[in-house]
Amino acid sequence: WPSRPIKIIVPVAAGGTVDIVARMLAQEMSQSLGQSVVVENRPSAASLVGTQLVAKAAPDGYTLLAHSSTFFTAPLIATSAGYDPVRDFTPVTLTCKAPMVVVTGPGLQVKNLSELVQQAKASPGSVSVASSGNGSTGHIASEVFANRAGIKMLNVFYKGNSQSVIDVISGQTQLMYDQIGTAMAHVKAGKLRPLAVTSINRSPLFPEVPTIAELGYPGYEDVTLNMLLAPAGTSRDILVRLQAEVAKAYAKPELLAKFAERGIELVASPTPEAFALMVKSEVDRLRKVAREANIKAE
Repeated sequence: WPSRPIKIIVPVAAGGTVDIVARMLAQEMSQSLGQSVVVENRPSAASLVGTQLVAKAAPDGYTLLAHSSTFFTAPLIATSAGYDPVRDFTPVTLTCKAPMVVVTGPGLQVKNLSELVQQAKASPGSVSVASSGNGSTGHIASEVFANRAGIKMLNVFYKGNSQSVIDVISGQTQLMYDQIGTAMAHVKAGKLRPLAVTSINRSPLFPEVPTIAELGYPGYEDVTLNMLLAPAGTSRDILVRLQAEVAKAYAKPELLAKFAERGIELVASPTPEAFALMVKSEVDRLRKVAREANIKAE
């Protein structure tokens, strides 16, 4: 292995973080493995079509899945998810972390996170928070914070991230948790106001913006995880080789710097087993979040 081309299924549309990172890895691995590694986009609601395809694929290392944190949440909010994130897949490695930033538009006149909490407490449900759907990374991050802060916000779900950003900028909705890479241009243009970042440390792209953790919520961290997975039953030898290939690509400083400019931290797990523990931990954490926030399958 490999003796023929490898396919990486991306269950979302081209252009997003999952797709960009997968295509970079495909190019790096093609050169290193001596076999072509191709990316195939299979976008669908909650990323289910592409994810189910890989879950049913032969565990031979020739069909892989590149996914984001939606991989964990989809089975919590979709009765037809058709897969179990622990049972049906073998984790290979983490591929990147993408922190989010809490941003407001003209529809919410608060200067900082403290004022946001005060307003939400004074009038529960009066602050609307946009996201790209029930169980999306932005939705989950907002629910985790609301639980910590003891507030209740009004969730407004969109079919995608682009329309939610447009409505926050226009004032139709008031607030959202967006990835730093996609929010950055709107913040620099003065269309969105950043209140806090969701990473444990401040972002070098927004050094003046505090973290939620340092604003009175110690330990708070909610970043979008991207990952590489294989069908359940894939041999450990293949998993170890794949993880090593990702780690080898990430040994290039110029590659790390290029993605850091987009607010994306390229990071590989030390071993497939270490990543498997992270997957189980994240599944357990998000089940607890869904239960506490009353997030239910549709």
